[in-house]
Amino acid sequence: MQLDFTALTPLERYRWLASTVTPRPIAWVSSLSAEGVSNLAPFSFFQVISDDPPTLMVNVNHRPDGSLKDTLRNVQATGELVIQLVSFAQAEAMNASAAVLPYGISEFEHCGIASLPSVQVKPPRVVGAAVAFECKLVEAMPYPPAAPNCHLLFAQVLLAHIDEQVLNEQGRIDAGRLDLVGRLGGTAYTRTSQRFDLTRPS
Repeated sequence: MQLDFTALTPLERYRWLASTVTPRPIAWVSSLSAEGVSNLAPFSFFQVISDDPPTLMVNVNHRPDGSLKDTLRNVQATGELVIQLVSFAQAEAMNASAAVLPYGISEFEHCGIASLPSVQVKPPRVVGAAVAFECKLVEAMPYPPAAPNCHLLFAQVLLAHIDEQVLNEQGRIDAGRLDLVGRLGGTAYTRTSQRFDLTRPS
């Protein structure tokens, strides 16, 4: 089977990419509007792109009508965000926060998700998140340049909150205890509690 991506519709391209490039980590992004209203939304086009400086990248698509999502509007206005990783225990809450709400309505309040103050940035963080990265926006890059349909957010990590319960005896992350969820195609997800180890060749 061969797929000519130049002949596919945007929806078809999305479906093939999203169902093959898996599992994808989920960035559960909290932000604040210029007026101080909190926002929380998940994004599965997300990855670490640099360790020096420590930088994460989140792809925030525009809405079908071309308008900007609340997360993008907020981060562009304030330059700050918190990126939480999603454990299996919080999968339902993460999914609930994906609902499209009118601008100015907080997903924290609407979905009953508890929050805590951050330390170095103003957006709140999710209570119970095993890992939360407080970040400053380095760049919001419209893409593709000629006719943008998304923005790539380059977020530099300033401070990380890590639940000590997900650490092993050596003080490192235990993937099983972390038990993150990853996005597959459609409505399917997976868990990092199921894994295997490989030793790299010398």
